Amino acid sequence: MKQNIPISVLDLSPILKGSTPAQAFRNSLDLARHAERWGYQRYWLAEHHNMPGIASAATAVVIGYVAGGTSTIRVGAGGVMLPNHAPLIIAEQFGTLESLYSGRIDLGLGRAPGTDELTMQTLRRGRGDSLDQFPRDVMELQAYFRTATPDQAVRAVPGAGLNVPIWLLGSSLYSAQLAAALGLPYAFASHFAPDDLLAALALYRGEFRPSEALRRPYAMAGISVFAADTDCDAARLFTSLQQYWINRRRGISGPLNPPLPSTEGLWSELERRGFDHAQRESIVGSPEKVQRRLAAFIEKTGVDELMVTGQIFDHAARLRSFEIVAEVAMQSVDAVNA
Repeated sequence: MKQNIPISVLDLSPILKGSTPAQAFRNSLDLARHAERWGYQRYWLAEHHNMPGIASAATAVVIGYVAGGTSTIRVGAGGVMLPNHAPLIIAEQFGTLESLYSGRIDLGLGRAPGTDELTMQTLRRGRGDSLDQFPRDVMELQAYFRTATPDQAVRAVPGAGLNVPIWLLGSSLYSAQLAAALGLPYAFASHFAPDDLLAALALYRGEFRPSEALRRPYAMAGISVFAADTDCDAARLFTSLQQYWINRRRGISGPLNPPLPSTEGLWSELERRGFDHAQRESIVGSPEKVQRRLAAFIEKTGVDELMVTGQIFDHAARLRSFEIVAEVAMQSVDAVNA
């Protein structure tokens, strides 16, 4: 059984109703500083575009802000949507970050656009449909981080010769297979798309090929946690995510709304079932419930690391939720190993 499983944070830097992106960034830095004190391993930010509720579009810039305001926690992308960018640009950006914050930068790569179709076309102007060349882009990016040869015409400055760990992220079998083939660590997005979780982990472990980057498979899984001192309080916090999910499915963009006392009349039965399916791995409850569910998730998946996220409106409640996770995480590990 696993022992001493690290826990990490995935942050979308949510923009709250009535607030601003500037405040979202300040909240992210404050959470990162608390997470560092509570013993979290990493603090990752995600690339999304044209979403009024998410402030982390310029992901590398926000990573620099968070890394500059913390001391020891690893900070990275969870992830950069590589088809939106030229690999050289990403190598230079993360080479710069690694040069500034040596030994603390991670680079998670995703294949999805992180936005709607029209915005995707705008981002990829002149590049065409680059999804099919994702493996080539990943390998090109890896090459830029290797020590440059004397005859190398194009190099990443900074970037060449720097150790920036590359992760592949995914919610299907595709990235699991590619991560296994390239010998890279793998993170599964079970916090919003859990259907292929176990199949992807099995594929990744079964087909893993050791590489210079990684000798053995290393798998992480995302999980949403809404923790509070009581189940009732946690369920109320969860309604902000429920509202956000419904609005996105209805094509409505906007900031993260405050919680509601009840979800009665909020959605149709079909919408409710869709949400429950997509969020079936989410943990919502008191410390005792969170501890039990985390232990069960660790045992079921055998993951090497957990990445916790939580779209919580009230900043103090958000801090408390991540604090509870930190408090019960070792109890969850102990329960698995009992």
